[in-house]
This record gives sequence, C-alpha cells and structure tokens, in this order.
Amino acid sequence: MSQMPQPTALTKCPICEWPLASDDRFCGACGHDLSAVPAPPADQPTITMNGTAGDAPDEATPVDWPVASEPSTDTPAPLVRPADIPGTDSGGGDLPGPGRGVRFDRHPEPDEYPLAAPLPPDPRTAEPATPPAGTKVCVACRAGRVDRDGYCENCGHAQPRERDHMELELGAVAAVSDRGLRHHRNEDAFAISSTALPDGSPAVVAIVCDGVSSATRPDDASLAAARAAGETLLESLPRGTHPQQAMHDAIVAASTAVNALAEEPETAAEHAPHQNAPACTIVGSVVTPSLLVVGWVGDSRAYWVPVDRSAPPARLTEDDSWAAQMVSAGLMSEAEAYADQRAHAITGWLGADAYELEPHTASFKPDRPGVVVVCTDGLWNYAEAAEDMAEAVPLDAALRPLHCAQVLVGRALDGGGHDNVTVAVLPFPAPPQGAGSA
Repeated sequence: MSQMPQPTALTKCPICEWPLASDDRFCGACGHDLSAVPAPPADQPTITMNGTAGDAPDEATPVDWPVASEPSTDTPAPLVRPADIPGTDSGGGDLPGPGRGVRFDRHPEPDEYPLAAPLPPDPRTAEPATPPAGTKVCVACRAGRVDRDGYCENCGHAQPRERDHMELELGAVAAVSDRGLRHHRNEDAFAISSTALPDGSPAVVAIVCDGVSSATRPDDASLAAARAAGETLLESLPRGTHPQQAMHDAIVAASTAVNALAEEPETAAEHAPHQNAPACTIVGSVVTPSLLVVGWVGDSRAYWVPVDRSAPPARLTEDDSWAAQMVSAGLMSEAEAYADQRAHAITGWLGADAYELEPHTASFKPDRPGVVVVCTDGLWNYAEAAEDMAEAVPLDAALRPLHCAQVLVGRALDGGGHDNVTVAVLPFPAPPQGAGSA
C-alpha cells in the first residue's frame, strides 16, 4: 500500500525566521499565517517515472544565465596566497602565527638529492675479477673465495675435490683418475714416473691403487701406497735392482705405508664398529726397452694390447678374489663365478688386518710393440675380457697414451660409472729418454 507524502512542518517563520513550534498556525513575532503555503515550483521531469513522458522544455525559451563582469585592463587579477586564507583549529579558534590558513611544517627541500648506493653485481652475469695469486675461486659463481672446508664464501657451493678428476702425462706414460658417477669421493690413486737404468736405458713406471670402501680412510690408504711404491721404484731401479725384484720391494713398501695409517690418531677418530683398518689394492708395471714387469695384490689388473690388433691381447694379472679362487679350484666357470654377487670379494689386500702379504710379480718379453693398460675394477667391470679391453683401446694408444686413458675412463663413465675408475697407459718398448707422446 502506497503512502501519500505529508507536508513538512516549518521550524521557523518564512518571513522573519522566528522559531516555531510544531503546532503553531501563526508566527508569534510577525503574525504571518503559516497555513498559507506558497505553491511549489513547476516541475519539468526529464525522466519518465510513471510511464508517461513529460513535456519537453521549449528550446526557444531563453535561459537567464549570469553575466560575468568585463575584466579591467588597468587592474590586474587579484592574487590570493595560501597564507591569506583564514583557518581555525579543531576548537574553532584562530590558528597562531602568520599563514593561518595553510600549514608549512615540512622540512625544506634539499638542493641536491644523494644518489642511492649501487647494487652489488650479480655473480651469475658479472665478469669475474682476477683473484689474488694463490686464491681459489668458486667454480659456480666465479666470484667467491673457497674456505678451508671446500665451500664458497659467496654462494655456499661445495667445490669439487682435487682428486675427483686427475690427469697426468709424463713423456710416454699417462694416467687418468675419476670419481665416477655414484661415489661421493675418489678412493683411487696413481703414481707415474720415468727413470734410467744403470746402462742408460729408460724405464717407465706406473702404479695404480684402489682403496677398499669398507675400510677406514680408503682414500688415504690408496694414496699412501701409490706414493710409497713409486718412490721405491725410482730409488731401486737406477741402482741396478732387477725390475721384477724392484716391483716386489715396492709392494712391500706400499704395504708398510698403509699399515702405518692404522696407528695414526686420525684413523682412530674415524674408525667405526665392524670397519676394517685402512686398506687398498695395488697393481703396477715397469716397462723397459726389452722387458715388461707387472706386480699386484688384490683385484686391480694389467692388460697387454699389441699395436697389431691381429695379434691376441692378454690379461697379465690374476685377481685375489673369491671368483678367481672358484675358477682356479675348478668349482665354477669364469662366467658363473663373476656373475655371483660374491665375485668381487677380495682375498688379498694391503692393510694392517690382511691375512698375510703375498706380492705377485711377473715379467714378460713381448716380441712386438704394444701398450700396457693398468687399471682398477672401475674400468675392467666394463671391459673384463682381454678382447673387450683391446677393442676399447684406441689404435693410436702407443702414440697418444693420455688420449687412450681419457677414452677408457670415458667408456667406464658412459657405462654407468658405478665405481671410481683409474687407468694408466704405458707404451712398450719404452721410448728413449725425452721422447713424449705425439
């Protein structure tokens, strides 16, 4: 139900503005009749409210617009400053001081604004600065220094260890060692060198050692053994010791060096229950112009690969392992033994808890040129048979031993890199002193 609009009660007289009560009919001051309400102004709606359009205003009817006064050319326009505008505070009183209408309490603007400090360069895109001599720089950001723990002081990136990948070439002998793709460190080590026999003929030496992962400090054991064996050969060969006897003595010296690690405080600090003393395997070779000598303990191997691939290659060592014992005793075929999960359990090693030290040595007099490949099981697991190893060795291995070692390590990594892999390559016969690889 709609309601009719009610007239609004007057609060003051429309004539003299005298205050009125709601029930007054006449003004108490001037006597004006309050019931005489003036007629409302005519309404000209422009929007239809009840469905019927109103009459449009007459466009011809003039509009009485106010006329602005003509500006005087003699008197400038008045200028009103913000300070001329009166103002009051929240209580209605005048504001103190000049310029009461506008507050100017901001600090004055400086004549010059200082430039912001430049942002540090992005280490990923900035040109690396030349570090001071002897300072290690992060391999990731190329900006931060490497602390003693092997981490970048700038980005925190762990730096690769020095032994994660090593390459060395000395004349006609070369070696490469790599951590592989599964192990957190490289527990292999090698030593290569060359010397002269008493008659002036050259002798080339290569030692490769593989740390036993289940033992304490296997990386230190392999490094100590390789260094001790290499130094012993360099001392005994120039004195005229037969290369085969010199190899035997080198293995004994390597065993002594590994045994000494068991007495060091560092070994006791790292030793854990059910963990053996530091231990490793060893294999080495000495090549002269007419003689090839190998020596070993454990399951690291040496292979002979002739330059003429029509001649058969050969494996020069026999493993000290469970699989080799099964084959030697006629209990299993070689394929069956090496397929067993116990195949790589070694029965001989260098270390304080070894049953007994039995260095194996052998000497050969090849009738044709070739190369000797000395390696850990990280390689021969991917080329176990002599024929497989010969197939993997490049044809120019005798001229480029470093390239050959790189290719063989790459083969192991491409095959899965499940273990550390170390390879040394020695051409036979030993070239004259000073002759290097092509």
